[in-house]
Amino acid sequence: MKKIEAIIKPFKLDEVKEALQEVGLQGITVTEAKGFGRQKGHTELYRGAEYVVDFLPKVKIEVVLPDDMVDAAIEAIRKAAQTGRIGDGKIFLTNVEEVIRIRTGETGADAV
Repeated sequence: MKKIEAIIKPFKLDEVKEALQEVGLQGITVTEAKGFGRQKGHTELYRGAEYVVDFLPKVKIEVVLPDDMVDAAIEAIRKAAQTGRIGDGKIFLTNVEEVIRIRTGETGADAV
């Protein structure tokens, strides 16, 4: 099993969710996040004062899935989240050793 973590622009969340559902994924976890990379924030004007916004709003999506679905899920996220502009985000892939469903005690792929 693998865990995909994707950091994307917030307005792309619905498109990514729909793309993941189309490839057969049933559940995702979404967290609001703030961060910056090469984008390095931007300057805004508020009531005549200029200030720097270092951390930009992002959304973090987490999905645990069987190995055979990884390529389709990554491609779905990449296509749905891409705007072609700086700050589109990143996708991280890690191994998951075990999953346990709390309610039933199921383990492994059955728990996902």
